[in-house]
Amino acid sequence: MFYIGNVKIDNRIVLAPMAGVCNSAFRKIIKEMGCGLLYAEMVSDKALVYNSKKTIDMLYMEESERPIAQQIFGSDVETFVKAAKFVCEKMKPDIIDINMGCPVPKVAVRAQAGSALLKDPLKIKEIVKAVVEAVSVPVTVKIRSGWDSDSINAVEVARICEEAGASAITIHGRTRSQGYSGKVDLDIIKKVKEAVNIPVIGNGDIVDIESAKKMFEYTLVDAIMIGRGCLGNPWLIRELVSYFDRGVICDKPSYRERIDMCFHHLDYLLKIKCEKVAVLEMRSHIAWYIKGMPYAKEVKEECFKVVSSDELRKILSNYLKKLGG
Repeated sequence: MFYIGNVKIDNRIVLAPMAGVCNSAFRKIIKEMGCGLLYAEMVSDKALVYNSKKTIDMLYMEESERPIAQQIFGSDVETFVKAAKFVCEKMKPDIIDINMGCPVPKVAVRAQAGSALLKDPLKIKEIVKAVVEAVSVPVTVKIRSGWDSDSINAVEVARICEEAGASAITIHGRTRSQGYSGKVDLDIIKKVKEAVNIPVIGNGDIVDIESAKKMFEYTLVDAIMIGRGCLGNPWLIRELVSYFDRGVICDKPSYRERIDMCFHHLDYLLKIKCEKVAVLEMRSHIAWYIKGMPYAKEVKEECFKVVSSDELRKILSNYLKKLGG
C-alpha cells in the first residue's frame, strides 16, 4: 500500500497508460487481476479544448476502475490547465497525470509535447505548477531519463516537478531517442528515487516476477508500472500482486483461460465501441493472447480477415475445440 497525495493505492502494482490500449475495457480486465492503480491512455489537451468527440469519448471510465489517473499531453500552459479542469469535471479521475515521456514523433516532435518537454525544464515547472493549482486532485508526472544520451536530466526534472507541487513521479528508464529499444536503465530510476521525497514509480522492462523484484530491490521505488509486459498477459498483474502481497506464486493461465479471456475482452469492448472498431481492436489483442500457443499463426491470420464479432467468436470456439478444450 502507498499514497499519492490523499489517494490510497492498495498495492504497488500500476498499469501504464498505453496509447491505443488502455481504454475502459482493457483497464477493467487489469483491475480484475488486482492492479492497485490504473492509468488511462493519454489524451491531447488541445483536442479536449476544441471539443473533439473522439477524445472526449476516451475519458469514459466506470467506478469499478478506481483509483484511476487520466494522463494528458500538451505543450501550452493555458490549454493544459483548461484540459485538466475539463477532465476533472467530465471524468472525475482520482489523479491527473502530465505526460513528459511519450517518444512518438507526432507527440514529441510535431507537437513538441511528451518527452520533448524534457528539453525545457522552465516550461516543465510552469506547466506542473499551473495544473497543480488548477485542480483539486493530486497531479503526477511521467518522464523518461532524458531526451537522448547526451541530456540525461531525469533527476533535475523530478526535483522541479516536486517543487512545482507534483504528488508523484513515474520514471521510464530510457531516453526519448531509445524509444523502447535497448535495456531499461535502473541506475537513473534509483537516482530519481534518491533525489525526491514524493513517491516514485519505476517503469520499463517488467515482464515477470524476477524483473519486478530487480526493479524494487535495486531502485527502492514505491511502486512499479507495467506496460507492454501485460499485453496478452493480464495475468502478469495477478502474479505480481499475489507474489508481492502474499508471497504466493500463481499458476500460469491455461490455453482455455487465454481463449476465454478473448471472449471476455471482446464483450467489454462491444459495450463501449461500435462493432467494427471493437473487432479491429480485438484482432490485435487476440494475437497477443494466443502468442506462443499451438496453431497461433493460422488462427491470427483467420481473425485478421473477419469484420464481425460473431465471426471472431466462431474462430475462437473452433480453436478451443482444436486444442481439446
